Amino acid sequence: MREVFLDYASTSPVDPDVQQAIMQSFQDCIGNPSSIHHFGRKSRETVETNRGHVAKLLGCKTDEIVFTAGGTEANNLAIKGTAYIHKDKQGTKGPHIITSVIEHPAILEPCRSLEDDGYKVAYLPVDKYGLIDIHQLKDTITKDTFLITIMTANNEIGTIEPIPEIGKIAHDHNILFHTDAVQGVGKLPLDVKKQNIDMLSLSAHKFYGPKGVGALYVRNGVKLQPLMHGGGHEKGLRSSTLNVPGIAGVGKAAELAYQRMPTDPKRIQENRDHLIKRILTIEESFLNGHPTKRLCNNAHFRFTGIEGESLLLALDDKGIAASTGSACSSQKQQASHVLLAIGLSHVEAHGSLRFSLGRLTSKEDIDYAADELPGIVNRLRQMSPMWNR
Repeated sequence: MREVFLDYASTSPVDPDVQQAIMQSFQDCIGNPSSIHHFGRKSRETVETNRGHVAKLLGCKTDEIVFTAGGTEANNLAIKGTAYIHKDKQGTKGPHIITSVIEHPAILEPCRSLEDDGYKVAYLPVDKYGLIDIHQLKDTITKDTFLITIMTANNEIGTIEPIPEIGKIAHDHNILFHTDAVQGVGKLPLDVKKQNIDMLSLSAHKFYGPKGVGALYVRNGVKLQPLMHGGGHEKGLRSSTLNVPGIAGVGKAAELAYQRMPTDPKRIQENRDHLIKRILTIEESFLNGHPTKRLCNNAHFRFTGIEGESLLLALDDKGIAASTGSACSSQKQQASHVLLAIGLSHVEAHGSLRFSLGRLTSKEDIDYAADELPGIVNRLRQMSPMWNR
């Protein structure tokens, strides 16, 4: 049976060159990078070289990159670290954060936690495509707003937000702007200076790096309170002995992403568009998210009269891996908060499926999935009480 992986939005295979860089670091970097002997200096050199690769991908200075254990930690450090610094800047309504209703749980949960501590959080609604309203953003700003955090691109429906415009609004009001770019890194050209970004989160495993390592870009001058206290690593922002092999992995993945940016997204988008065209020939199938302002690798559909989990399992029986939503919450059975926010009913949300492509996805993979899907959809509809045709 052919095996086709179309779940790159949940994770990606580690690139062979990244694997080699990781293994080389295990062999060469036996010292603690905080040690001053030559073993430690060798490890420190590896760390700083790869910090430079990440910085180059984002268009920032090397010393503005803080390594973390992944995107979730980076998001928490950005949001809570900024919030705790602003704890004393309370006005009549308390310190205020603006985010959106379709953020990843790694944004929403820290915000909810801060609400329990007395912070105010405004959750911007989105339109049917998943886009926030710039004018509504402006109207939501108060004199107590200290942070705006809006994701670069949605992890489920792939919609890309107007990041430069959001950042400009934030800066015009002397507000910090953070973006969760976990899904965007390696797929979109990012330049934190040109796009008015003060903090940006990324995770290596989303762009062919290892799991369990990520980074937070923090613009020089932005003050954060650390969440972990200890030896004062990473300029005091993230105490813990540095994960040198993981850092070698995220650095190599960033280097490859920078080199392949002129070619990879274009080729992946061509395959994605081919997949969308073929799947939309199925009766009562619809594309979720923005038709053009979407990630190059994202194709998110809903199928009338079908339950998404059943469709997912039937595809898996054919060797095809897809997803019904965020991989970080795929064990939950409730309807996606993202799909409900763009106006879908609970039934429509449960009948949705995400295909996400990657560097290794071939046209043959796409055609195999597109060939198998109509028969699966038809069979499931015949058994479905929701399908009356």
